[in-house]
Amino acid sequence: MPTRGLTFDQFALGDRFVSQSRTVTEADVVAFAGLSGDFNPLHTDAEFGRQTPFGERIAHGMLIAAMATGMANWTGVFEGTTLALMEQIIRYKGAVRFGDTVHLELEVLEKKPTSKPDRGVVRFAARVLNHRQETVIDGEWTLLMRNG
Repeated sequence: MPTRGLTFDQFALGDRFVSQSRTVTEADVVAFAGLSGDFNPLHTDAEFGRQTPFGERIAHGMLIAAMATGMANWTGVFEGTTLALMEQIIRYKGAVRFGDTVHLELEVLEKKPTSKPDRGVVRFAARVLNHRQETVIDGEWTLLMRNG
């Protein structure tokens, strides 16, 4: 069955992939709080949020990281060719407010063949930027990818 995703051998150092954008809503934050059990008032209490340095509630960092995995899927790069997400390094660089629009940018940093010829490891820089082009997450993803 043909796949849309890229295989290990099709990635080149420096390749860049940019996802479409999505706006983070209050409904997203409420749903994530319910799923995760994280009802920290920083995310769920408007009065508390006004007292913080942000001046309002902000989205959970892990929500934005989870959204980034979905945005990666939208690119089609990983569709049917990813064998495993091996590691994620997440550095939170800025707050995401309700109504912010974010997108994901990936860049191939490193490729390593494995002892098995049908797979290889690809490391990506993974950045989430808001609509002001400010980096809100700066990280790295390491994936085990199907080869040729």
